Amino acid sequence: MNEIIAIDLAKTVFQLHFVEGSPSVIQRKVLKRQQILTFFSNRTPCRVVMEACGSSHYW
Repeated sequence: MNEIIAIDLAKTVFQLHFVEGSPSVIQRKVLKRQQILTFFSNRTPCRVVMEACGSSHYW
């Protein structure tokens, strides 16, 4: 569980950034909302982090 996936949240698409070990990004991927569950169900366990912004409490 050394891989970290950072998710940039948006209304219709999610941008994923993959980091493993060093702080440099090893891969980027853009997924639509309908694709996100399928994507994570087919992956090995990893740490997932998301941004927190001031307006996130008002969704």
